[in-house]
Formats: sequence, C-alpha cells, structure tokens
Amino acid sequence: MPSPSRREFLRTTAALSTAAGLTRPMLADRPKKAPPSERLLLGVIGVADRGGANLSAVSSEDIVALCDVDRNHLGKAAQQFPHAKTYEDFRRVIDHKDLDAVVISTPDHMHAIPAVWAMRSGKDVYCEKPLAHSVHEVRTLRNLAREHRAVTQMGTQIHAGENYRRVVEIIKAGTLGTIRRVHVFCSRRPSPGVRVKQGTPPSSLNYDLWLGPAPERPYHPSHLHFVWRWWWDFGGGVLADMGCHYMDLAHWALDLCAPTSVEAWGEVVHQGDNKVPDLLQVDYQYPARGDQPPVFLTWYHGGWGPKDADGHQHGPDNGVLFEGEHGQLLADYTWYKLLPEKKWQGYRPPQPSIPRSIGHHREWIEAVKSRGPTTCNFDYSGALAEAVLLGNVAYRCGQKIVWDAASARVTNTSDADRYLQRKYRKGWTL
Repeated sequence: MPSPSRREFLRTTAALSTAAGLTRPMLADRPKKAPPSERLLLGVIGVADRGGANLSAVSSEDIVALCDVDRNHLGKAAQQFPHAKTYEDFRRVIDHKDLDAVVISTPDHMHAIPAVWAMRSGKDVYCEKPLAHSVHEVRTLRNLAREHRAVTQMGTQIHAGENYRRVVEIIKAGTLGTIRRVHVFCSRRPSPGVRVKQGTPPSSLNYDLWLGPAPERPYHPSHLHFVWRWWWDFGGGVLADMGCHYMDLAHWALDLCAPTSVEAWGEVVHQGDNKVPDLLQVDYQYPARGDQPPVFLTWYHGGWGPKDADGHQHGPDNGVLFEGEHGQLLADYTWYKLLPEKKWQGYRPPQPSIPRSIGHHREWIEAVKSRGPTTCNFDYSGALAEAVLLGNVAYRCGQKIVWDAASARVTNTSDADRYLQRKYRKGWTL
C-alpha cells in the first residue's frame, strides 16, 4: 500500500495548489507534466484500444507498470514509456508496493478481479465501463470501494462533456415539468462470431491469462479485441457496451438509482454462434425519489426505438428522449433539442450551474491526490452498471424480474441467480 507519508504529501500538494488559486477549471491548463514529486505512480492494465486511449489520458503522471496479455500491444506501449516495467500478468502490477493507483481497460470479464485486488492492496482504481461482467461483481466493487475509501472512477467519458451538463440543468430546472417516461436507444448491432473445436492462438498472446475466470474454450479471432463484447462469456452485447453511456444521462438528470423491476425481449438475427441479441428492448421501472414520481425507462438497440404519434421511428439512430408534461427533450452526446420545436422557439436555458469538467481522467487523478470526490465513482456508476446488466439478466431469464437492490437479489425467480453471479474457471476467484 502507498505509504501514508506519500499520500499525505500528495494531498497537501493538491491543497496548496488550490489555495494558490489553481481552481478546478484551471487544472486543465496545468503543464503536461507536474514535478516528479507531485506525480502519481500508476499501473495500466490493458494498453490497446480503450486501454491505449486511457494510457494516453493519464500520461501526465508517472507510468511505472504496463500490463497486457498480448506482447505486441505491450511492446508498443513500452516504446512510449521506456522506464515502465512490463508484465503479462496483472498480479505483478498489483504487487508493486509504491503504486498509487491502477487503470483497468481489459475486456469486461477481467475487470473485477484486478479491481478487487487493487483496492484490497490500498490502491485507487479507474476502470472501464460497464465496471464488471456481472451484477454480483459490480456490487462487490461498490462495497469494496466504500470499505477501503478508494478513489474510483468508471470510464464513462461522455459524463464529462458539456452537453450532458446542459441537459441535466434543463431537466432539473423543471422545464419539462414532471417526467415519468424516458426512452434510450442505440443503433449498434453485434457481429457474428464462431465457435471452434480447436484453435491455436498467436505466439504473442497469453491466451490462458486472457481467458482468466471465463470458461475455457479453443481460441478463435472472433473472441478477442473489440468483438469479445458479443459473447456472454466475455461481455454483455450492445447493452453492456453502450448502456452506461446513454442511460447515464437519465440516471444523472432524474436521480435514478436502482430499478424495482426489469423486463426484456429481443431477437438474434446474425448467423454466428454467439447469442447476444441484435435487437433488444428492456423496460425498467424505477421507484419515486423524494418528490419525483416513478419513472418508466425503456432501452432499445439494433434499430428498435420509440415511435412518434404517427407510428414512425422517433429521432436519430442514438439518443435519449425525455417525455415531460410540458414537452420533450431529445439528446445525444453533443446536442439536444426541445420538442415540439415550434413551442420552444426563443427558449433560454437556465444559467450553467454544473461546473465545466477538467476532464474525466484529470478529475480522477486530482481526486487521488486530494482524496476528493469524483463524479463517476463506483457508487454512482456502480448503480448505473447494475441497472444496465440487469437488462441482460432479464433477457436471458426470459421473464420479468423483480429486483431488491438492498439485498442485491431477484425476488421472484431463482432462474436469475446464474446470471447475477457467474462461475469462475478453476484457479480464479475474486
């Protein structure tokens, strides 16, 4: 565990910087590299694709350990950070006694185990969405973060964007009046994959470590890199891939937390051996929150989506549609519009009240140093990830599920248990 003296030094340095006038909006303008004594010592687990983007985003700090099960990816990252130690096995990264924090960008099935190990060893964690592979794993991470007072952030980078902030302000200002109905939709579809009876992984890949806790199966290229998302053993389809990004806006704007019931149905259209749905609809019922009424939220992907009064598909390929008593608001990552447009001509949004983000990764870095809060900590983002993953649980169960968030149990059917918590391959455990 990082020594108390180092933690205290980083905290004091962050406090002095703020006292000297380095306010949060100005942190984005700080030099790319702080003095060595003020930099975090980071380990990065998974260095390609999203991992490469995350590695670049935290490169202002000292990258002391790099980890990837593919030696080709690891070698490229090592060229950028020649002083970092390199490993195939994430456990060697966690073993670093002087490490402050880790960044985890592995496939979903390998999120939870390194995150659990890191927090138990006193390290802070940045982890990609949807936080973990199963609801049980997400709840474990939420509890551990609270227990160890870890500074955490889930990789929902859109949360740091200006557009989401403006939408949240409009909703919270009561512009649309009472909101009871939300639609969230995404056009993405999975690609078909292939199961094989035998396969030989490339020599650069430690396939056994890549599988980790997942069921053992022969190697095939359609299991790895981005397409691992389309297998239940490794990912959770389009919902797990995109749900946290889009449902985040509804959770934030309406203070949603845990649904009380979830019902889903879908279709598998592709001709592959993987069974994640191309088309999916999930109906979530959220309870009242304070003086806010219950909310009925529906997720759609693959081309399904809300329809207008004439029965036509509503809006663009991707977005969030809030339906209020005074009108509607349609938003994507970078834009929003109030509907019907004629009614809202000349509308002036409320004055900005949510501060501009200093950057999703920067926010986490500064919070690690100051022991301050983050906006997508594992408590907020964990509740979001649980809701997203419950959609897959309901789909795979084939029936409506009733969710008791306090006990993390589905109360109306035991069939859900095998989808809430998976079995791990021998030798792997949380």
